[in-house]
Amino acid sequence: MDRRYFLKLAGGSASCVALPRVAFPGIALLPRNPPAYASLAKFRDLPDSPKMVWLPKGEFLMGSPPGDGWHFEHPQHLVRIDYELAVGKYPVTFEEWDRYATETQQVKPDDRGWGRSRRPVIGVNWEDAQGYVKWLSESTGQCYRLLSEAEWEYAARAGTMTRYWWGDDGEVSLEAHAIHDRGPFGLGKTEEVGEGKRRNPWGLHDMLGNVWEWVEDRWHGDYLGAPGDGSAWQGGDESIGHVVRGGSWRIEPWDVRSAYREVWGGPEDQSSLIGFRLARTLP
Repeated sequence: MDRRYFLKLAGGSASCVALPRVAFPGIALLPRNPPAYASLAKFRDLPDSPKMVWLPKGEFLMGSPPGDGWHFEHPQHLVRIDYELAVGKYPVTFEEWDRYATETQQVKPDDRGWGRSRRPVIGVNWEDAQGYVKWLSESTGQCYRLLSEAEWEYAARAGTMTRYWWGDDGEVSLEAHAIHDRGPFGLGKTEEVGEGKRRNPWGLHDMLGNVWEWVEDRWHGDYLGAPGDGSAWQGGDESIGHVVRGGSWRIEPWDVRSAYREVWGGPEDQSSLIGFRLARTLP
């Protein structure tokens, strides 16, 4: 099979810079240009690869408005997504990760006795996630990667500007089924992706709650100087770590807002609270 080429970024991750066309027997490849299906169309590049959703192009105000949120969610700034972007319908699951681990002969991460299958993979660090997206890119001939922080918030908001995609009330957990019922006094563990939960307006599940999600960006203490084109923000303090988004199974409603952001250790750190989601772009 043809292999794609990778360019090492300043942040240490691999980024696709060439996209060979790969033929797979019995599988219809998506067209090179996606106008006919690029608005909320769902697809898989292979029968057993993660399900993806094409998002519409657009722009949004990233962060929290004045008087709301934490200082590191400011200043609110315009971000424009004017390129073809697909995002994982769910976080990457144990089922999907274990297929990768088997093929690459890696030790499979511990599920803490909660179960594998359709639960989001946990116990994988940022470097592990980079290994998975590189493998999936090579396997499919497509450009998979982690989302940038801006892309993540764009996907989580799904055209909304409220604190949560269902509104401003974080107690309405029936809408996302992501907060108190999995908090410190709830189940105390992850759930299967999409299980009993409504998708957001763009058809994405588990954006808020279940597991934090690694993104590409390094941590910055505010948005002064943040890029407005959807790209990942590198630089920052390399000793602090990378951004995680979305909240987890043991967090309170205020910290599951679309604008909320957190930093987690170094790229080698892992946790039962953190997984990741995929992005896919066209050249």
